[in-house]
Amino acid sequence: MKRIVVWLALALALAFAANAQPPAAQDGTQPVLVDGRDWQRMRAEGAHAPMFAAEQARVERMVRAAMAQGVVVPVPKDPGGGYTHEQHKRNYLALQGAGALYRLTGDRAYADFARDMLLEYARLYPTLGPHPARRGEQTSGRLFWQQLNDSVWLAHAIQGYDAIRDTLTAADRDRVDEDVFRRMARFLSEESPERFDAIHNHATWATAGVGMTGYVLRDRDLVDRALLGLAKDGRAGFLAQVDRLFSPDGYYAEGPYYQRYALAPFVIFAGAIQRNDPQRGIFKRKDGVLLKAVDTLVQTSYAGYFFPINDAMPDKGLDTEELVAGIAIAYAQTQDARLLSVAQRQGRTVLTPEGLRVAEGVAEKLAKPFAFRPLMLRDGADGDRGGLAILRMDDGHPDDEHGQALVMKNTSQGMGHGHFDKLNWLFYDNGRAVVTDYGAARFLNVEAKSGGTYLPENNSWAKQTVAHNTLVVDERSHFDGDWKRGEAYAPEPLLFDAKADTQIASARMRDAYDGVTFTRTLALVRHPDLLFPAAVDLLRVEGAAPARYDLPLHFNGHIMSVGFQAQRHDAVRPVLGARAGYQHLWVDAESAASTEVRSLAWLLGGRFYTYRFGASAPSRAWLVESGANDPDFNLRREPALIQRVDGAADATFFGVLEPHGEYNGTAEYVRGADSRIAGIAHVRGGDASIVVLRLTSGSALALAVADDPASDRAHRIVANGRTYEWKGAWARFDSPAAQSARPGPPDTKESP
Repeated sequence: MKRIVVWLALALALAFAANAQPPAAQDGTQPVLVDGRDWQRMRAEGAHAPMFAAEQARVERMVRAAMAQGVVVPVPKDPGGGYTHEQHKRNYLALQGAGALYRLTGDRAYADFARDMLLEYARLYPTLGPHPARRGEQTSGRLFWQQLNDSVWLAHAIQGYDAIRDTLTAADRDRVDEDVFRRMARFLSEESPERFDAIHNHATWATAGVGMTGYVLRDRDLVDRALLGLAKDGRAGFLAQVDRLFSPDGYYAEGPYYQRYALAPFVIFAGAIQRNDPQRGIFKRKDGVLLKAVDTLVQTSYAGYFFPINDAMPDKGLDTEELVAGIAIAYAQTQDARLLSVAQRQGRTVLTPEGLRVAEGVAEKLAKPFAFRPLMLRDGADGDRGGLAILRMDDGHPDDEHGQALVMKNTSQGMGHGHFDKLNWLFYDNGRAVVTDYGAARFLNVEAKSGGTYLPENNSWAKQTVAHNTLVVDERSHFDGDWKRGEAYAPEPLLFDAKADTQIASARMRDAYDGVTFTRTLALVRHPDLLFPAAVDLLRVEGAAPARYDLPLHFNGHIMSVGFQAQRHDAVRPVLGARAGYQHLWVDAESAASTEVRSLAWLLGGRFYTYRFGASAPSRAWLVESGANDPDFNLRREPALIQRVDGAADATFFGVLEPHGEYNGTAEYVRGADSRIAGIAHVRGGDASIVVLRLTSGSALALAVADDPASDRAHRIVANGRTYEWKGAWARFDSPAAQSARPGPPDTKESP
């Protein structure tokens, strides 16, 4: 009997040891970014939530590999992508992971590894000056070539340190506190005031790192300067960034790519604020804008990738590390089951209490589909700086889960990362980008390409207006390529409406060129005689004097047919121009000036696309490709179509892009390769325009757009023996072959 009692006692002791938490310190060193009770719950429940358990296993593999390599803290010398750069990145991830694993497993080896690495940094960091690989106008870091990366290091490493700080001796803790975290916090804040007090994503990372360091070190001064700026008056700092970098709809000033990057410090630091200063109500600030920002970021994606506007890389999407953390924090705050479907797509979560909640929700099958919808996202802190219009339709094709998205970029400049492309548009269909945007000219962290930073062609090509799908005047970019001037002006949104068969957006730009105003309307229209919804484009230019107007269309696909007479340059490829991006365009074909409607058809991903286009004045058409004057082969070779009107003060461009048909290379069949649109025409009458699509079925679709978007104003246009009358900003008139009217919006009528 005694033997049984002893055996039971031993078994209970072993079971307790296996589930024991690291002892909770009561001397001001216990964790504060994630408290002990949350660590205990994660440890007890994490194994029962497969997504959380899988993430813990992934982090264990990463940290164990780092431990097997030993502590490696090299003297910084390389730019982005180089060995020392990448090693310091691996180190901050290992520190963060080791701290979490110590709390989740109780294995002291993780804490000791993190301690030893931090002591190496305590030896190295006080010896460092400006990074030797700093470039140009970049603000130099100490560990990294730009200060931004030092801020990212701090924001990650402090989370790991918080989890193991109570395991250090007093002497080691003091040394790491002072020679790593306090030194770095001082460098990023009071020693770099112009960066720290900026309203910019670099400052967001800096304030997040410094603020979390303040909480961990129990240093209220650091916390307050992070929240309120160096002067602690609220005109700078994290709270001012929340207020000024996001619109009321949660749209971030620099665009989705940088919203993705900035999201992590915003939501992670907000979580620390909520735990340590709950009275601030950080997640309720500005009507809950940080939580809106998570939803908005997901909405600004298609087929898993973010819209690549401004200085964006095209390969960033919903599975990005920053959004994994954002989804977890947003779900923990809202319990919005739609976010769980995004987490399922990501296939992972984070080792935090919020990550456990996501994993539990997924395991309990609570996920609901995320509803992508047409919406207008206002830009600017007060929502008065233009906006991003997103039109979406389900195309009804059983094999296309994504449908269509038309994005109209009517936003503000986006600071230094902004591009000169007011009223630009992108079009997605069948899971692919059809009308494209170049994004940034950069190979991120690929050292062979200019050290992984922006290439010279980012300025000479990617930011120039001709690299985008919008109006260029006299071969000059908007605002003559001056982003600070561009930052002062934003488009004026005129219209956004989303009906079942017609979704439409319109905006006006007055200041991109002196004396020139241009107004653009884009619409997605569905019609029973079309296989898929079509995109309609109407751009009207009013100038004070005759000028050269170019309208590029950058597209993705292989040209099937050129529906106009053009001189081919198949022996020698001339260059289109000498500056503002034109020097990077090879000319493959060009037409003479004509008032005829032209067409261009291409094939992409098993679907055909026909673009019909024309202008109110004689225009030329150019088929071009990027890559001229590019001796280092930095640019992607991408095709474009450019329409040119010369010598007119006022002009209107109009077009329709129609997806149709199917090509199946496996089964060797082609269906619907011929367009179902027979023609397109434009009619201008008084204070409005009409674009008429004639279909091969004999029916017609007319889209009427008024100059004045007022809802109570009446309009009347007589064209080709027909009278179109309506009230408001727009109307649609459908005419079957029998001439019976198809209802449009209220207050519309068509008479013969």
